[in-house]
Amino acid sequence: MKHRSPLVNRIAVVVGAVVLTSMVSMAATLVVSRSIEGNATAINLAGALRMGAFQLLADSAGLKESGLPEGSQQQKLDRYEARLIDVSTTKAIPRSADHPLAIQYQRILDDWRTQLRPALEQHAHGTPIAQQTFTTTEHYVDKVDQFVSMLEQRTEARIDLLHLIQVISLIFSVLIIFALFLDLKKRILRPLHKLVEIAGAVGEQDFSRKANMQGSDELAQLGHAFDQMTSELALTYYELEERARIKTEELEKSHSALQLLHSASRNLFANHDLCSGAVPMLQELETLLGIGPIHLYLHDRNSSEPVKAVTTATKKRPFYCRDHHCNACLITPETFDDLPSENNDGRRLLLPIRTPGLLLGTLEVWYPADQDLSETARRLLETLSDQLATAIFLERQITEEQQITLAEERTVIARELHDSLAQSLSYLKMQVARLRRLNIDGEQKTAHDSILDELSTGLNSAYRQLRELLATFRLKLDTPDLSTALRKTVEEFSERLGKPVHLSYDLPPQTLSPNEEIHTLQIVREGLANAVKHADATEISVDVHFESPQVQVRIRDNGKGLPGGDQPVNHYGMIIMQDRARTLGGKINVENRDEGGVEVALTFVPKSRNLIPTEVSSA
Repeated sequence: MKHRSPLVNRIAVVVGAVVLTSMVSMAATLVVSRSIEGNATAINLAGALRMGAFQLLADSAGLKESGLPEGSQQQKLDRYEARLIDVSTTKAIPRSADHPLAIQYQRILDDWRTQLRPALEQHAHGTPIAQQTFTTTEHYVDKVDQFVSMLEQRTEARIDLLHLIQVISLIFSVLIIFALFLDLKKRILRPLHKLVEIAGAVGEQDFSRKANMQGSDELAQLGHAFDQMTSELALTYYELEERARIKTEELEKSHSALQLLHSASRNLFANHDLCSGAVPMLQELETLLGIGPIHLYLHDRNSSEPVKAVTTATKKRPFYCRDHHCNACLITPETFDDLPSENNDGRRLLLPIRTPGLLLGTLEVWYPADQDLSETARRLLETLSDQLATAIFLERQITEEQQITLAEERTVIARELHDSLAQSLSYLKMQVARLRRLNIDGEQKTAHDSILDELSTGLNSAYRQLRELLATFRLKLDTPDLSTALRKTVEEFSERLGKPVHLSYDLPPQTLSPNEEIHTLQIVREGLANAVKHADATEISVDVHFESPQVQVRIRDNGKGLPGGDQPVNHYGMIIMQDRARTLGGKINVENRDEGGVEVALTFVPKSRNLIPTEVSSA
C-alpha cells in the first residue's frame, strides 16, 4: 500500500493535533463538570442545615416562629437527620475517607449524633435553652459553615480548572492554527507562487529561473521536476535552435549546391573533356560542403585496377592531363599534408557511378573524421554521381557511334579503292605481262626490257602499297584496347620472323581515342613489316610508353640498317607513316642505331582521349 505524502502527513498531523486538543478539552470539561455535578444542591442543602439547626433549637424553646412543620420532637429530629445524610449532599463528598471535605462532613455527623441531637432530645419542650445547648448548636453550625465553605471552594476550584483547561485548549488551538498558516505559507503558498513565476518565465522562453526547493514533499518534488523540466526544455530549445541553424545552413548549402549542379550539368554534357568539365564544379562543391578531395575512377574490364580519370587535388600532374598550362588540381608542397591517406584521420565515401545494368566507375569523396557527412550532402553527392554517370554514358555512346561511322567510312573507301584502283593496277600488270611475251628485237630491246622492268617494279610496289592501304582502311579495333591489338600484332609478326618480337607497353588505359589507336597500331605494323621484309633482323622490339604529356612509340631491330644512314626517299611506306604522324599531331623519325639496326620513333601528344570506358562485362 502506498504511503501518504509528506504534505498530507503534515496536514493530517495538524488536524489530528486540533482534534486531539478539542477532545482533551472536551474530556477534561466533561470530567470536571461531572466532578462538580450536584455541588450546588449540596451547598444549598448544607446551607439549609444551618437554618434547620437554629429552627430545631427555637422549636425546643417553644417558639412558634421556628418554621418547622407540625409533629413530634422526635419526628422533627429524624427529618433533620434525613436532610443531613441526604444523597444530594453525600454525592458531592469525595469517597476518599481522608479527604478534608469527607473528614469535615464526618465531624458534622459526629457532632449531630453525639452532641446536638442528644441535647435537643433531653431538653424539655417549651423550657429555656441551656447555655451548653446553645453553645453546642453554635459549634455545630460553625462546622456546617466550614463544610459549606469547603464545598464552595471545591466547586470554584473545579470551575477555575475548567476555565484553565478551556483557555489552554484555546491557546493551543490558536498556536496550531497559526503554525499551520505559517507552514502553509512557507511550504505551499510561496512554492506555488514560485512555480507560477517559473511557468510564466517558461512561457516567455526564459529557462534560467529555478525553484531550488528543499524538502521531500509534493511541492518540493514538483519544484525539482520543474527545475529538471526547465533544464531539459532549455537544452531542447537550444538543441532545436542549433538544429534549425544547421538545417538552415544545410538548406543554403543545398540550394547553392543545386545551383552549382544545375550550371555544371550543362558543362558536363556540352564539354566532351570530363576533366575540364568536372574539376571546377567538384572544387566548388568541396568548398561549399567542407569536404575533399574528390577522385573519379573509371572501370575498365581489361584492367584489374580502376583508372583515375578526375581528381581535385594531387601532388603531380595526372597522366590524362591535356592542358599543361592548367594547374587546377595541383597543390603546393605546403599543403601535401592535407591530402588524405588510407591510415590518416579522414574518412571516405564511395559512390557507384552506374546506369541500369552497367557499372561505369566510382566517385571517391573524402571528408574529415571529426565531422560526419550530413544526409543532405550525401544526397547531393548521389545526385552528382547520377549526373556523371549520365554524362559518361552519353559520351561513350557518342564515341561508339563515331567509331562505327569511322569504320563504315573506311569500309566504303576500301571498297572504292578495291573496285577502281585495284582493278586498274591488275589490268596494267596483265598488260605488262603481255608486253613481256612479245619478241621485240633490235636496238630498242634493251631499253624496252628496262622500261618493262621499271613498269613491273612500279606496278608491284603500287599494288603492294594498295594492299596495305586496303588493310588499313579495313582495319578495325575489334580487340578491347590498343594493348591487346599490339600483342596480337606482335604474335603475328613473331610467326613471320620466326623469332619472338619483344613488346613493352605502359600506356595508361583510355589515353588515346579510337582514331589515334588505329593510327598508332598501323605505324607499328608498318615498322614491323619493314623490319621483317628488309632488315634481315633477328631481334625486334616494340616500346609504347607515356611520358606526360607525350606518347612515345619505338620499333627497334638489329638488322642491316638504312643504306647511307638516312631515311629512305620516296618510300611509300614511309610516306604513309609520316602522313599518319602528322594526323596525330606528332612526328616520326627513322634512323640507324649506333649498335646496329634501325629505330622508328613516333612522338605525339594526344589531342583527344576517350574517357568513357568499355562495358564492364562482355556483351
